[in-house]
Amino acid sequence: MKRISLYAAFLSCSLAVAAQEDQSQQQGLTLSGSIQSDMLIPQNDDKIGAKKTDDFLTNTYVDLLLQSQHVDAGARLEYLEHPLPGFENDFKGWGVPNFWVKGRLGCAELTAGTFYEQFGSGFILRTYEERSLGIDNSLLGGRLVVKPIDGLTLKVLSGKQRRYWSWKGGLVSGADAEINLDKWFPALQQHDTRLTLGASWVNKYEKDEEIFADLTHRYNLPKYVNAWDVRANLNHGPWGVLVEYARKTQDPSFDNLFNYDAGQVAMFSGSYSRHGLSVLLQAKRSENMSFRSQRNMMGTSAFINHLPAFTLDHTYALAALYPYATQLASGEWAYQAELGYNFKRKTAIGGKYGMNVKFNYSYVRSIQKAWFKWGTDTYYQDLNVQLTRRFTRGFKLNFMYMNQRYNKSVIEGEGGMVHSNIFVGDGMFQLAPKTKLRCELQYLQTKQDQGDWVYGLLELSLAPHWMVTVSDMWNCGDSDMAQYSENTHYHYYQGLVTYNIKSHRIQLGYGRTRAGYNCSGGVCRYVPATKGVTLTYNYNF
Repeated sequence: MKRISLYAAFLSCSLAVAAQEDQSQQQGLTLSGSIQSDMLIPQNDDKIGAKKTDDFLTNTYVDLLLQSQHVDAGARLEYLEHPLPGFENDFKGWGVPNFWVKGRLGCAELTAGTFYEQFGSGFILRTYEERSLGIDNSLLGGRLVVKPIDGLTLKVLSGKQRRYWSWKGGLVSGADAEINLDKWFPALQQHDTRLTLGASWVNKYEKDEEIFADLTHRYNLPKYVNAWDVRANLNHGPWGVLVEYARKTQDPSFDNLFNYDAGQVAMFSGSYSRHGLSVLLQAKRSENMSFRSQRNMMGTSAFINHLPAFTLDHTYALAALYPYATQLASGEWAYQAELGYNFKRKTAIGGKYGMNVKFNYSYVRSIQKAWFKWGTDTYYQDLNVQLTRRFTRGFKLNFMYMNQRYNKSVIEGEGGMVHSNIFVGDGMFQLAPKTKLRCELQYLQTKQDQGDWVYGLLELSLAPHWMVTVSDMWNCGDSDMAQYSENTHYHYYQGLVTYNIKSHRIQLGYGRTRAGYNCSGGVCRYVPATKGVTLTYNYNF
């Protein structure tokens, strides 16, 4: 009851603040914010391994933002005294870990407090929040952004990185410069050409530690680690090219087994889009680019940088069953190619309403010391095709086929190579002007790991307020792996009712959730199996 009362007090306080919005606007201020609360009443389920650790679990966030002409201020209250499954014990607690004030004067902007920043593609610096993954690696310190002339942006910053409820890591400092040359040369604009050049530098200072290689030999750890990045982004009409290179000095850490080699990453990305045709080609080679604010810290929140995975982020349940995580320390060659085309309406292939076809291919492999040589191991492969077509005014179908190779030993630590074929059918029926029914049928075929899976979903939308969803994921197949040959044929059922009114969204549900990895952008987090009643509340004001 104490926890529920405290939680209710948070909501009441936030709603009271929101009620002052009109009054603040009359005084030249703008007040906005949001509330997000994910709750679970857990139940035991020995079959799937779900455990009841407490009577009531919740991750609750309240964001407030006050804006004026020259000064902004914000804060976030987080309540994770009894966090949801999959969040380490370090998340346990509540307080106001994010708070900041931002002032603007002329061409300068100064932020004091906690802030997020990204230089280029994030190869040497990216701080961000991703609540579903338990990531919030904001910096506590100061940042200055100056735009002295049109087309030139300069940034300098310094701060300590957040690690759950503390800021114990090394001091992170950096600078970034970006020039938009098309702002300086009118001839580029006249030819529909935009060229941006950028350069960044990041330094991490961390005190020496007594870490021993064996009983008698102690590591000589560098107090300063420097990283730099250069990039160029060219866009001309439908064409786009991005090239970027970053390098890091010696950075022995837990990730690379205290290796003293330098780290580096290079990327090429080319794109074309015109007349219904889109093409994307990407390649990336990375080596020893794990960059943490604490060299001996595990987990995802202590990373200073981020390397994109160059794989498609799937939203369908079975297609996302084996997601890829970027191998920062060991390095990788990563490739991605995507081709999309919209067939026009009233053509032989496009039919009455047109059709979209998209091919995507991702391939990730180990590296050798020689720059252009592959290693011996395939980490991940994904070949998929998607077709989207409207057959009538009231019926639209999306079909996807995916062939996947997933090296579970590399990505998760054990399990070997998993080969799978995945089929998805997603149909949308317009039953009435405000009523839609969406149906999903998915099938994953594999002889490895836990064998075949089947997934079905029905989603009824009653605009503008209601949505009802029922789904079931069933482990129906046999596996060649002895440890999964028995006691794995379980149903993971879910029932959800969602209600939307103005800026409020409430979702009530009950069911099972399979243990597995939740991933976004190549960063993954293990989530244990759960069963119970869920309640989610979102409010934006």
